[in-house]
Amino acid sequence: MLYEDPWRKCFNRSEVANVGRAGEGCRCWVFLERENNMAAVELEWIPETLYNTAISAVVDNYSRSRRDIRSLPENIQFDVYYKLYQQGRLCQLGGEFCELEVFAKVLRASDKRHLLHHCFQALMDHGVKVASVLANSFSRRCSYIAESDAHVKEKAIQFGFVLGGFLSDAGWYGDAEKVFLSCLQLCTLQSEVLHCFRAVECCVRLLHVRNGNCKYHLGEETFKLAQSYMDKLAKHGHQANKAALYGELCALLFAKSHYDEAYRWCIEAMKEITPGLPAKVVVDVLRQASKACVVKREFRKAEQLIKHAVFLAREHFGHKHPKYSDTLLDYGFYLLNVDNICQSVAIYQTALDIRQSVFGGKNIHVATAHEDLAYSSYVHQYSSGKFDNALFHAERAIDIITHILPEDHLLLASSKRVKALILEEIAIDCHNKETEERLLQEAHDLHLSSLQLAKKAFGEFNVQTAKHYGNLGRLYQSMRKFKEAEEMHIKAIQIKEQLLGHEDYEVALSVGHLASLYNYDMNQYDDAERLYLRSIAIGKKLFGEGYSGLEYDYRGLIKLYNSVGNYEKVFEYHNVLSNWNRLRDRQFAVADALEDVNTTPQQTQEVVQAFLLAQSMGPTRPCLG
Repeated sequence: MLYEDPWRKCFNRSEVANVGRAGEGCRCWVFLERENNMAAVELEWIPETLYNTAISAVVDNYSRSRRDIRSLPENIQFDVYYKLYQQGRLCQLGGEFCELEVFAKVLRASDKRHLLHHCFQALMDHGVKVASVLANSFSRRCSYIAESDAHVKEKAIQFGFVLGGFLSDAGWYGDAEKVFLSCLQLCTLQSEVLHCFRAVECCVRLLHVRNGNCKYHLGEETFKLAQSYMDKLAKHGHQANKAALYGELCALLFAKSHYDEAYRWCIEAMKEITPGLPAKVVVDVLRQASKACVVKREFRKAEQLIKHAVFLAREHFGHKHPKYSDTLLDYGFYLLNVDNICQSVAIYQTALDIRQSVFGGKNIHVATAHEDLAYSSYVHQYSSGKFDNALFHAERAIDIITHILPEDHLLLASSKRVKALILEEIAIDCHNKETEERLLQEAHDLHLSSLQLAKKAFGEFNVQTAKHYGNLGRLYQSMRKFKEAEEMHIKAIQIKEQLLGHEDYEVALSVGHLASLYNYDMNQYDDAERLYLRSIAIGKKLFGEGYSGLEYDYRGLIKLYNSVGNYEKVFEYHNVLSNWNRLRDRQFAVADALEDVNTTPQQTQEVVQAFLLAQSMGPTRPCLG
């Protein structure tokens, strides 16, 4: 192997056998080898393997041996290219990878895919637009072979799935979309049944990259197209598995904050999980179903699903694979939503470490992991006021996204929102008036930009838009623009109540923020008391007596009752807050969140059946305190 250099692998068995035929010379060779390697250990030097030496020699003579390199087996050919990458010879490497035939062969070295991501990202960072070059080359090839026989077209489609899949995994969604659209065009030129099967598969992949690139309107059209192909198959007496398609639709609806619909389709996706499905499909369906359960506050179901997804991803792909990091991000999302904030930070950090090790550089997958870690760190450090780590990750996410995508891309909305939240807290704790005003104005600009992006993508009547209104309400309170703050909070509450109901977590957040405004700045104590008590009731119902958000409501009530002279209530809520602190200390003195993921691993079908059975029995929302 090119990447393992222990001295024991310096010679293979055939080489040792050849030396052995020399009689007594073999013993001398073994003795000298031991002596040399003992010396090497003392010098902390490890001899190069013969294989790596040969690879280095080929690379040293790259310009003369370039054509011969292409005739090597794909694993060896890839090792030559990886050596070019290690030596920083990116222009030469880019010249190779930009040729479709060469890259097609490199993709067949599937056991070295993570190393290919290293090379690919380095080229993109270097300014070699290899993703778009390959996508354009494939598109031109598809137009050339439109009149070819069915075998040639089928072979091209299969390669397109591999190429598009790699580009999608690497985060270059626009180029992956172009590849899949070319594949879809070829599908229409095949026989009816095969055409429909391939077209459905292509639509699933196309829907995934459009979801990743926030092209939700086109995603909806893609789903409808896939359904039409499903209907055609049914007329011919054929049935395609719908798990992956329904899982992607669930992801689309979740992104648009259509939580009821996302939950409904996640159930349909779970029903389609059958033995023999690819592990990737199963993992992705479990992930999406878990997230849909989280936002519906079906926490026990969400926990079972995401833990099994983490287990499957690690078993099938390993603990350094991007798919494992995908499951960890969703596990972090679950932990954050059930108020296990400290553990969510640790999980998000692990996911980011994996993505950085696989992709490095300015990659969209790395950016989203930075953003998730930024927000969880912000929540974790909220009471301490130490936001340096959160701010670093938020700014890193924005830097990467703006480097890769247009400045009005929807993915920037959430990253800007997180940075704005952090800047506001830093400004509040700042003792310099000029610095405070500057930070608050920067936060204001970021929030307004996020709001406009959300309204453009989702419209006024959407949970994401409501969140941005709520964030502006908090900011206006910090800027002492109290009427504007009240207007924003009321607007956020009205939208959330209509979309999510009167007892949702998101509603409780906005209600608590409005209570704070009335209590601390507008002296509307009766309204504030009513809103605090409502926020507390929702929090307890969803998360139990130890819910972290209760602290701010309890402290608000203590301040309120002090202000109106109700000292009996002040004493009462001081006791409530003390009990809450003791409960928090007991509740979250826990170990690593991954420790119990694999303690009693279940079979996938057991998990699916348990989920569907629980679903048939109705909601199961636990108190997690």
